[in-house]
Amino acid sequence: MKRIALLIGILVVGGFFQIQTLQKVGQVGMLKALLAQGWRVKLATDRRGARYAKGFPSEVKRVVLSSSTFARGGVFAKLIVPFQIFFGILSALITMLIDRPTVVIGFGGYPSIPTLSAAWVLRCPRLLHEQNGVLGRVNQIFAKRVDAVACGLWPTALPEGVNGHHTGNPVRAAVRARAKAPYIVPGDYPLSVLVIGGSQGARILSDVVPPALADLPWNVVQNLRVSHQARIEDQPRVSQFYAENGITAEVETFFEDIATRMSEAQLVISRAGASSVADIAVIGRPSILVPLATALRDEQSSNASVLVQAGAAILCKEADFEVGPLNAILTDFFDKPEVALKMAQSAGKSGIENATDQLAALMHKVIEAAKS
Repeated sequence: MKRIALLIGILVVGGFFQIQTLQKVGQVGMLKALLAQGWRVKLATDRRGARYAKGFPSEVKRVVLSSSTFARGGVFAKLIVPFQIFFGILSALITMLIDRPTVVIGFGGYPSIPTLSAAWVLRCPRLLHEQNGVLGRVNQIFAKRVDAVACGLWPTALPEGVNGHHTGNPVRAAVRARAKAPYIVPGDYPLSVLVIGGSQGARILSDVVPPALADLPWNVVQNLRVSHQARIEDQPRVSQFYAENGITAEVETFFEDIATRMSEAQLVISRAGASSVADIAVIGRPSILVPLATALRDEQSSNASVLVQAGAAILCKEADFEVGPLNAILTDFFDKPEVALKMAQSAGKSGIENATDQLAALMHKVIEAAKS
């Protein structure tokens, strides 16, 4: 039976585990497709990563390896990082010598270091997938040590001499089911606005978006139907503000039917995480994107630029994201339905709904190249 070791770097610095986990939901779909094709799949990660892998199919065997990062912890924690990684690599080598994988796919994050290192030593076919427009630190290290680099967004900044393959970011089945859904331009009827800031919401969106919407002309305000994802501590005040200003709104910490709400929206106001950008592009919706200013490599700005350059989105830097400027953007947007339609069409052209298939095709290409 064919074997594949799949590396998922589920961890992200700063405690945003839920956001990172949701970004991997598309990869779960890829796993199911590979299992259906007869592949035997292993998930290699560390203890913390394994805790966030509950959504993976039961057929996927977990391999827990020691790994760590210099990015957190005190002096002692940093001192033992090399030893933790060394023992992780040693364990990965033993595991792969006993059960040698046909191919190894790394999705970034420090939990992938041991197995990618072992795969490089054993010269197993291997490839990386980078979901952002900028390579993560681990993917930067291994980009020249793998057979191919799959890019979720294009263009992606790559090291000199590395050729990327634009496969797109795998998205959930619910998103694929609404790919390029018909778009209804803004008009004198109910107008749906979706506000999302990652799985935990974003405070700045809760501070700025409601008053910017409330300051729109009354003929627009009375038609608004807002779905606003907010932090749990912001939910009561945001709900109250919308109600006091005559805006029909649902304010929740999480929407299970986010794909449906996005497909029904005239406008999406969002952070620019790779998963959000992929969903917006596949469904094909105009958006106002507010990249996270504290992102380590400013990857969200790179992500946003993909849709901005395509004419599908408007970029608002966090430092400039204030009520007045946003209100001006919103006023202009709702006044120009023909522009909104072009943005929706451009977004749809940027989306890759079959990213799972394209990534699988690249994987097979790497395997065949290793045989020759």
